[in-house]
Amino acid sequence: MVIETDRLSKQYRVTFAVRDLDLAVAEGSISAFLGPNGSGKTTTIKMLLGLTHPTSGAGLVFGQPICDDAASVKIRQRTGYVGEDKRLYGYLTVGETLSFVRSVYPAWDRDREQALLRRFDLPLDQKCQKLSKGMRTKLALVLALSRGAELLILDEPSEGLDPGAAEQLLEAVVQAAADGTSVFFSTHQIAEVERVADHVFIMNRGRLVFRSPMEEIRENYRRIHFAFPGRSPTEEMNVDGVFRLRPEGHTLSLVVTGNLESITQRAQSLGAISVDVQPIGLRELFLESVEEGRS
Repeated sequence: MVIETDRLSKQYRVTFAVRDLDLAVAEGSISAFLGPNGSGKTTTIKMLLGLTHPTSGAGLVFGQPICDDAASVKIRQRTGYVGEDKRLYGYLTVGETLSFVRSVYPAWDRDREQALLRRFDLPLDQKCQKLSKGMRTKLALVLALSRGAELLILDEPSEGLDPGAAEQLLEAVVQAAADGTSVFFSTHQIAEVERVADHVFIMNRGRLVFRSPMEEIRENYRRIHFAFPGRSPTEEMNVDGVFRLRPEGHTLSLVVTGNLESITQRAQSLGAISVDVQPIGLRELFLESVEEGRS
């Protein structure tokens, strides 16, 4: 695992920004970190990078403890980070910024830098303060990827980007993963996650409320609607494989993670008069998980 946490928590006075977080992010994967605004995603990222210390719990990045200051420096040396604000030296040009940052990292990959510059069409002679938000994001990504980072942490990387720029960013992320870089990114763009992520984590109100490989979601997760002639047997249908269950009058709506045949047979034995099985996408799972976390 490139990232591991054990009951990681961050408390501000009486409020928990992150509470009892257990993450396991596989090396070489593209892992998406989803959640509503204020769910604790950015706080988690800052703890992983040593930018803020947890109140309790533990975390490891590359096997190094995030609470140890010396280890935290080693983590950041091996990690490329693109934050929400994309801070750059405004008085430097794009070319000067690249030259400055390049001089700091011995493992800088000039071939990757040049390939990314061509893909993003960045103006080398333009000052960073004059760059659009999309161009700032592209430059930040070039800096993160070209330095030879083993882990790429992105916090809302496509926010404010037009569709073309967002597509270029996704292509760069996928290529980085293909080249062996682990990617952990926070986003609100669920369609992007469905396209590129190997694994999904969903936060709500500081807690991890859902985790799953994307392949498992595609293959096993389904929504089933059962209709009953009388009362919906809610308790009797809360069986193995049921992820979410919601009664709606004479209808019972289930989200299941597998065991589809057994669940259907049980419903029919309890008097179900109709069965409707549908695939379920990540957007629906996200809404189900967040709603469950609020209850």
